[in-house]
Amino acid sequence: MSGPRPAPDAGGRRLPRLLHPMAWWVWALALATAVSRTNNPLLLFLVLAVLGYVVTARRTEAPWARGFKYYLYLALTVVAIRVVFRAVFATGITPRDHFLFSLPHLPTPDWYAGIRIGGPVSLEALLSAATDGLRLACMLCCIGAANTLANPKRALRVLPGALYELGVAVTVALSVAPQLVQSVQRVLRARKLRAGRTRGARALRGIAVPVLEDALERSLRLAAAMDSRGYGRAGRATPRSRRITGALMLLGMCGLCAGAYGLLDATAPAFLGLPALGLGALLCVAGLRLGGRRVTRTAYRPDPWRLPEWAVAGSGVLAAVLLLTHLGYDPAQLNPTFYPLTWPRLPLVPTAAILLAGTAGFLAPPPSPTRRADAP
Repeated sequence: MSGPRPAPDAGGRRLPRLLHPMAWWVWALALATAVSRTNNPLLLFLVLAVLGYVVTARRTEAPWARGFKYYLYLALTVVAIRVVFRAVFATGITPRDHFLFSLPHLPTPDWYAGIRIGGPVSLEALLSAATDGLRLACMLCCIGAANTLANPKRALRVLPGALYELGVAVTVALSVAPQLVQSVQRVLRARKLRAGRTRGARALRGIAVPVLEDALERSLRLAAAMDSRGYGRAGRATPRSRRITGALMLLGMCGLCAGAYGLLDATAPAFLGLPALGLGALLCVAGLRLGGRRVTRTAYRPDPWRLPEWAVAGSGVLAAVLLLTHLGYDPAQLNPTFYPLTWPRLPLVPTAAILLAGTAGFLAPPPSPTRRADAP
């Protein structure tokens, strides 16, 4: 068998293997949930450092696993757009703010009152906009880290059978970014071999067209491969069982919605609360169990869920719980204000929670070399 030999972790205590893809997704989504609770720039930069460490330590050698830097570029773009919009549509400027510069002011009609276009721009407004953009950028990088660390094709195997079609659509959607990253890398490599010296905006046409053409060809090859392997077949399910599955799922979702409405509205009848929620959950579980018969799965090379999976997913969930429950710290420390302009503090418990999520970098086993069957 060709390829590099698996190398043990430091000290030779753990054998390399791929972590369960759902463990990485649980960890990343939990960390994104924790990020949504804070506007503290120090905590947000700490999250980016944790993501960078974990991705660097536990990514595989697959081409799409080297695309985290493109998510960072996209994150910087988000922050820049947020700052530019705040500078152009400046609102809420007070005389005590620190003014930096002034843009040409455009008069607006009376029905557009409340929003200014142009005018003075303050340091507080730019810092507030940059912090808001940084929070969105961190959430985007969490999704990018999950896309980099987890193999989307192996994640499709562990979804419930009733969610198979939805899982295929989600998996294909999540695979778009890694596929584009691989296409861009291939086109840039080809340009270097051909000594292409065109840079800047003029080089965009020479890169975009081959990337789109390559993406279309790969999509056609993927569709042909999925069709040849039996994707989309209905298994042993009869039309009657498919109709029953659809009815159970529809009624179950209606029950969940009615239960959520009953719990949130104090004036709603009592039967719309927990009873409707419980009945909807039971119908959904029944629909998932019945719909699982539609898809036949192979048991070849199953992804195990062992102690490292529990540890990685648990570290992310525990970090989110600590930031959601406000245990041991003042909630105002998560969202410092820039009015008046002060240096934000680094609260101890949220910092420890984010560092706890970073332990996934050594709690996860070292990645094994990418097999040909797992490569895109």
